Amino acid sequence: MTTPTAPTMVPDFYCNEALNGRAPVKVVEETDTVLAFKHTKPSYPVHIVVVPKQHIPSLVDLGDGTEELLADVLRVVRKVATKVREEYGAACVVTNEGAYQESKHMHWHVLYRGDLPEGLA
Repeated sequence: MTTPTAPTMVPDFYCNEALNGRAPVKVVEETDTVLAFKHTKPSYPVHIVVVPKQHIPSLVDLGDGTEELLADVLRVVRKVATKVREEYGAACVVTNEGAYQESKHMHWHVLYRGDLPEGLA
């Protein structure tokens, strides 16, 4: 029997690249504490990432972050999801934890995955 291997850890792209300007991003929404931008390698027709500007490990582990900062992030997630839903008729909001979270910086994906099934549009 083989033992599953742990996923390869990706460096904190958000702190190391997006937030410091090394990777150019197309800003969708920005506050003093939160940045929302178009994903640099989108998996969906609309793929926006929302991150706190301060390093927070994840939704479950706020590290040195606060509940107030989490509320700031969720306000921006809500605003971006509202815009996507208004424009496309649907939005999906996702955050990952544990092994699913490749970059260990809390981030939220706001998506429009494509055409809606017949009857839902």
